This record gives sequence, structure tokens and C-alpha cells, in this order.
Amino acid sequence: MKVIFLGPPGSGKGTQAKMVSERLGIPQVSTGDMLRSAVREGTPMGLKAKALMDSGALVADEVVVGIVQERLVKVDCEPGFILDGFPRTVPQADALQACLGGLNKNLDAVISLEVDSDAVVERITGRRTCRDCGKMFHVRFDPPAQEDICDVCGGELYLRDDDQEATIRKRLMVYAEQTAPLIAYYQQSGLVSAIDGMQGIAQVQDQILVAMGRK
Repeated sequence: MKVIFLGPPGSGKGTQAKMVSERLGIPQVSTGDMLRSAVREGTPMGLKAKALMDSGALVADEVVVGIVQERLVKVDCEPGFILDGFPRTVPQADALQACLGGLNKNLDAVISLEVDSDAVVERITGRRTCRDCGKMFHVRFDPPAQEDICDVCGGELYLRDDDQEATIRKRLMVYAEQTAPLIAYYQQSGLVSAIDGMQGIAQVQDQILVAMGRK
């Protein structure tokens, strides 16, 4: 099963992709996670990506496409995969199509999570990330037992630069301008299923599985 999850920042793409990945036994390919790892390690690509991520802009296509192509040829992606955070633009979608064509693979579904912009801002600005292990919490929906302290490793929790409200608003504008057209792009192939991301996590997952023909 080869699937793309679309949706604005804070729509729940990552959460749902992880849950579906575990249920179906196929990898979640998250460009966001891979890019943040590069940022933490201070690689040349990571430093370049950080400046763009902190400003709310999209990371350059050549950086993202290269990361994804290297990932999809790995053995664990042979049975299928869930693309989380890629593609984000029509040119990236064209590059993905070319990549999959070279691997003799085709997409099976595109899941589009739809959420209210103000709800997105509340979701993201409330997120706190552990500096040590990367575990994420939410001050309202999933608070740590002790304020600003990670339940898992005891590390410090902080608000990431790209989780600031001004940055989020810009990211939402970027999404509307550059990523939303992907829905129309994939609708031409009849692959898109729109899911109301404002529902509870379990309800959203159920509808995703139904759309994928796995429930």
C-alpha cells in the first residue's frame, strides 16, 4: 500500500501516519523527521534546511526530493509506505511520479486531512518538544506530568522556533498557496479521499482505513 497524507501543519498527519504505519506494517516516511534529524546533527543540508524551516518557508525541492528518493529504495519500503509531509508542491509531485515510475510502483491513495486554521494554531503553539529525546507533548491536550519536563527522559521541554504563532500563520499561507493545489493534482487520478481532521483521533483513523480499503 503506497499512500500520501496531505494536510496543513497541525492537521494530524504525523500522528495518523504513525498509527496507520504500525497497524499495516509499512514504514512512515516523514520528511519532517528526517530534516529535523539533519538539523540536530548540524549537517550542511540540515543548516540550510533550518533557516528555511525557522522562517516558515518550504525547504528547497532538491533537498527534499533527494532525501525521499534515497528512502524509497530501501528494503522496508518494498511492501509499501506512507509519505508524510511529501510532496508539498506540484513540482515535487512530478518528481515523485518520476521516481515511482523508475521503481515500477504506483500510488494507491491520497488522504487529505482538512482542519480549521485557528484550530491548527492552537494545536501547534501548545506543542512542547523534549530537547533530549524528541518526545512531543501538548500543554492542553497531552501535558507532561511535570511542567516543562519530559515524562520519558526528564529532559527540558521547549517551544520550537517553527511552532511560534507568526511562523505557523506563514506556513498556513504557504500551504494554501503551494500545497493545496496538490489535491486537484491527485484528484485527476481519482486517488483523493478528504477526511475531517477536526474529529477525534480514533474517528479520523477509522475513516482513513476505510478510505484505504483496510477496514
